[in-house]
Amino acid sequence: MNQTCLEDYRWLIGPDGCQWYARVAEDERSEVAVAAALRRELSAQRTHLVLELVELRRRGRTKFADADRMFFTRLGLEQATDEVVARYKAARFSGSAVVVDLCCGLGGDLMALARRGPVLGVDRDRIHALLARANVGLVANDSAATVVAGDATQFAWDAECSWHIDPDRRAERRRTTRVDRHEPNRESLDTMLDRAPHAAIKLAPAADVPRAWQARAELEWIGRQRQCRQLVAWFGRLARDSGKRRATILHDNTPDAEPEIFSVCGAPGRPPSSRGRVRRFVFEPDPAVLAADLTGVLAEGHVLETLTGGGGCLTADHVIDSPAMACFEVLDTLAFDKRRVKRLLAERGMGRLEVKSRGVPIRPDAVRRELRVPGDQSGVLLLVRQAESVTAIVARRVD
Repeated sequence: MNQTCLEDYRWLIGPDGCQWYARVAEDERSEVAVAAALRRELSAQRTHLVLELVELRRRGRTKFADADRMFFTRLGLEQATDEVVARYKAARFSGSAVVVDLCCGLGGDLMALARRGPVLGVDRDRIHALLARANVGLVANDSAATVVAGDATQFAWDAECSWHIDPDRRAERRRTTRVDRHEPNRESLDTMLDRAPHAAIKLAPAADVPRAWQARAELEWIGRQRQCRQLVAWFGRLARDSGKRRATILHDNTPDAEPEIFSVCGAPGRPPSSRGRVRRFVFEPDPAVLAADLTGVLAEGHVLETLTGGGGCLTADHVIDSPAMACFEVLDTLAFDKRRVKRLLAERGMGRLEVKSRGVPIRPDAVRRELRVPGDQSGVLLLVRQAESVTAIVARRVD
């Protein structure tokens, strides 16, 4: 990054930049025509930043209620914690003391933390620190929220402070799940934990969590809208159940809505073995439950059997209404044969078909096209590997 680039971003968040992207957001001409008009009065870099911001604000609405007033970079928006998840996490940081958000990026978590009290944001990327300062200013004044550009590992620690960090998982220019290859790396993070033990470390859902952390921290996989969004390792007083795992599902309709919260907590492990029989109902655990390897806890609590290794598909004769799993009523069960399955779908008029698989290497979209039939009924086809064969389950989703 050069100083000229930083100055362009300073221009973008200032009053001059504001008038330009407000004008572009209301312009109904093609992007080519708008870009040509901008280039007559702005540099190529500032034209690009204005057009990009309009696009990113539009995309950011799925993550942030205030997206139309926020500032983004493409990478920063991709990596930012969405508002619903950030608010949920921020609720663990109680009290009025300053919370430090390290590697704060554009400020997704920082903004949620600022709503609960004073915060300090730190990021080594000067552009992200600049934009985070503007974003957090939407929810807190300068006396309650400070953002600085700097190295997270060099922060002057108060042993009693609480801190949150989102280590860079692309330090070697490609995404990695190995904590020792993050930036800061595992050694640096351990040193930081020794100085100040009350921490929340944001990781990818598939992160290879160090064994020592598994014993010391509470590991929480957070899901929203049928996606596992992130894994958080909670340490010190921020942990509720040290040494245990938690899968939390947040159910909401919009970023500014208060979500319903459902959690499964316990020790990892597989659910009870299957008797091989597909019962009246089949259940698909939420991705957060699967990532946390807590299907066994879920199955035990609801008296469910598994149809697949690892518990990716559960079954029972009773219906269960739980945010932690999707429920399907079984209509037909047969060995997977495309011609037979297509005939069954045609008989039932299932022209709107959803295809799911567990342990079967298929492309759901390709199978859906092959099995397309006329009709206005909705249905679900679950392909499940049992031993050496594939079972096809024709079902309907139970809402």
